[in-house]
Amino acid sequence: MSSTSHDEPGVVPGLPSDAGPSPLGQSVPLPSSGGVPPESSRPLLRHPDFLRFWGAQAVSQFGTHVSALALPLIAATTLAASPFETGLLAALGWLPFLLVGLFAGVLVDRWPRRPVMIAADVGRAAIFAVIPAAWLLNALTIEVLYAVALLAGTLTVFFDVAYLSYLPALVERRQLVDGNSRLEATASAAQIVGPGLGGVLVRVLGGPFALVVDAASFVVSGALLWRIKSPEPARTPAAERSGVWTEIGEGLSVVRRSEVLRALVFASATVQVAGFAFLAVYVLFMTRDLGLDAGEVGLVLATGGVGALAGSLVAGPARARFGQGPTIVGAMFLFGATGLLVPLAVLAPRCALPLVVASEFLQWMAIVAYDVNAISLRQAIVPDRLAGRVNGTVRFLVWGLRPIGSLLGGVLGGAIGLAGTLVVGELGMLVAFAWLLLSPLRSLREAVPIPDPGSWQTSPAAEGAPS
Repeated sequence: MSSTSHDEPGVVPGLPSDAGPSPLGQSVPLPSSGGVPPESSRPLLRHPDFLRFWGAQAVSQFGTHVSALALPLIAATTLAASPFETGLLAALGWLPFLLVGLFAGVLVDRWPRRPVMIAADVGRAAIFAVIPAAWLLNALTIEVLYAVALLAGTLTVFFDVAYLSYLPALVERRQLVDGNSRLEATASAAQIVGPGLGGVLVRVLGGPFALVVDAASFVVSGALLWRIKSPEPARTPAAERSGVWTEIGEGLSVVRRSEVLRALVFASATVQVAGFAFLAVYVLFMTRDLGLDAGEVGLVLATGGVGALAGSLVAGPARARFGQGPTIVGAMFLFGATGLLVPLAVLAPRCALPLVVASEFLQWMAIVAYDVNAISLRQAIVPDRLAGRVNGTVRFLVWGLRPIGSLLGGVLGGAIGLAGTLVVGELGMLVAFAWLLLSPLRSLREAVPIPDPGSWQTSPAAEGAPS
């Protein structure tokens, strides 16, 4: 990646600004506020509402890691669930992104986003409280866990889409990378500490009562969000709205017609399929082919959390040094290339542990740097009234492929072996950067908002709209 200057606003080729072309055919510089109120123009660490938002996310992240460990442990130890039942339990947590992701995007664009997040937090607190209550009543079954996973997953879709759409209304556009970096830093810290904390709580309190901690974390998160005072942009009046399917199509159209969004979706989708195929056999590979014990596997996975924290810290400086687009492209390439250290460990068994540890650290660092910049870019260029639908569409198209990747990994593992499956998965993750390299991202310095879809038919700039 080469250095780029930030003296002037960057222009995305083929991606016109909201202002349209000037009489001289040059882009009109856009304000940096992103539609937030003037009082939010302050450093993030002196921004009370951002600090509340950040605190809510941090508390919720730590609690979520407790439930991520407690739910499968309850299924396996308390209920003696079969491998199929535990697999189904995990799948039900992701299924709502495929089932309701597009609809959640429409509703999040219709409703104020902060109340959506508060309602999702309160709802998830109540849902997870069902498990200890059912255990006390001797009514805890695998079906109860299925219902909890599905309902909590559905509320998580709404929270996630609203959360991604809300930050641009809270901070200035120029602060998005900094804000997302801080949010990812706490998520990474939770990834490091959360599983260990969850293990202690499960050991001390038991699986069902460990979920009380997660329920409490959602209550605290909701309370912090409730204290945020910053106003949100006005929503489209009900009389002016189109039908649900029309609005879903509008979100899909924005992604399809924007070269930048399309490249980000294709790259991320490729990573999800290849990455989840890789993860389907990763632990088996480490234990069976490399001979790592449980402690060594735990060390490898914990190193990923440290790498994620490092990625959140370098995302902003990398963007400032290289530009947002080259940082996104380079981070994705680094993510794929460093993953090749894992299958290489088969050829160098004496170095197996340091190779997989290095790969885990570097891959997590790279993918978090990518995520911070890609999410910030999407938040900066999408019009606020469409943010929910675009974020819902991206979650639907990208995260909805995770079960397919897992199934592919299982099939390949049986057909070509564990090491072969990892090589296929890593090659898939490596080529993902090609979608980005062949897009305007390779030379993108700064984000330029895309126009509202209505202007593609009515504006004189319509001929330059993304295709």
